[in-house]
Amino acid sequence: MTSVIWFRRDLRTRDHPALLSADRQALGLFVLDKRLVKPAGAARLAFLYRCLRDLDQQLGGRLLVVSGDPVELVPRVARQIDATSVHVSADTAPYGRERDENVEKALGDIDFIRSGSPYAVTPGRVTKPDGTPYKVFTPFSRAWADHGWRKPADTNASTVDWIEPPRASRIPADPKAPDLPKAGEQAAHDAWELFRDERLADYPERRDRPDKPATSWMSPYLRWGCIHPRTLLADLEAGPYRNELAWREFYADVLWHRPDSARQNLDRRFDKIELDHDQDAFDAWCRGETGFPIVDAGMRQLLETGWMHNRVRMIVASFLVKDLHLPWWWGARHFMRHLVDGDLASNQHNWQWAAGSGTDAAPYFRVFNPTTQGEKFDPNGDYVRRFVPELRDVPGKRVHKPWELSVPGYPSPIVEHAHEREVALARYNALKQA
Repeated sequence: MTSVIWFRRDLRTRDHPALLSADRQALGLFVLDKRLVKPAGAARLAFLYRCLRDLDQQLGGRLLVVSGDPVELVPRVARQIDATSVHVSADTAPYGRERDENVEKALGDIDFIRSGSPYAVTPGRVTKPDGTPYKVFTPFSRAWADHGWRKPADTNASTVDWIEPPRASRIPADPKAPDLPKAGEQAAHDAWELFRDERLADYPERRDRPDKPATSWMSPYLRWGCIHPRTLLADLEAGPYRNELAWREFYADVLWHRPDSARQNLDRRFDKIELDHDQDAFDAWCRGETGFPIVDAGMRQLLETGWMHNRVRMIVASFLVKDLHLPWWWGARHFMRHLVDGDLASNQHNWQWAAGSGTDAAPYFRVFNPTTQGEKFDPNGDYVRRFVPELRDVPGKRVHKPWELSVPGYPSPIVEHAHEREVALARYNALKQA
């Protein structure tokens, strides 16, 4: 008997439960689904294509890559090779769930078998004692840790015999993209070992410093499943980095229970909050030309590298929704277009956290001051000078207040933060009272 192993967000062979559930002879398949490819930017697509080439090499050049509608293509491929089953890692996102249900129906008498997911604990499994979902992170994280997770599955490329595809693969050429980290499974393990051995111990003290090489850079690899979070958790004890993985799992769980929150306010009261729709202000934010150096450095880092430091993501998000009073989903869409690690659950719900419409129970007084945030987390100005060349001659932390120096070529602040903070708080308080 022969199986199809349909790869999606699991582009690896180590710690891959679907390889254990499949028949010994299997065809590796990846479908370039136009519904998912179209909204992805150059950075994410280039990284995906490189991951696919790496996986194809692991499979001895036998990964079948096709482009089109999975509901049509997966059953067609399965029947071409007389497969008795199709094996996947469960997709828990809204579109993925609907797509998989339709593929399962189209397969008819061919079994559709879900084994594992991109998460240590599959979304929906961690609930309160009464069976309802958690709405706040801290109690979820405790229950998630108490629930625990399986050990990494003992698999590799030789776990199955990969058969020749019935047709040639079509992995597209990389689009023009920024410099990206090396893609693929081994690169993911190398990156993890570097972080674990050299940076993890200092992570609690250095993680908020965008001017330091302190973060793990695991998010693109987790996004495409080049490494499973269980592999990381096997090396971790409780602490700030494990907490970051718990946040990823929490937001996936929220999306599982509230798929509408990918596009709408989780807290529907925020549908009535007063918003502005200033396209010029939004464009200035996208270009990194707001006149606030830490904001502009982050936005330019995104465009230049396809990535942004997590602390800076919070700063630029707060600026968009609370200084410019623009819809959070404008910023979320821009991030998803340009981020190499763009992940629907984490991206949308982090944006809602910044906007106050998400899972945070007390959002009303959290308005980041971009200047003090820059001075605190980029104290010497090195991060700003790296991405804002107009300010490279401004020494030290003075780089965070360029308006005091009248730097040629750098824009003046497009808003007055103190005033916009009061406007944001007034709008939130009006909503609360209503």
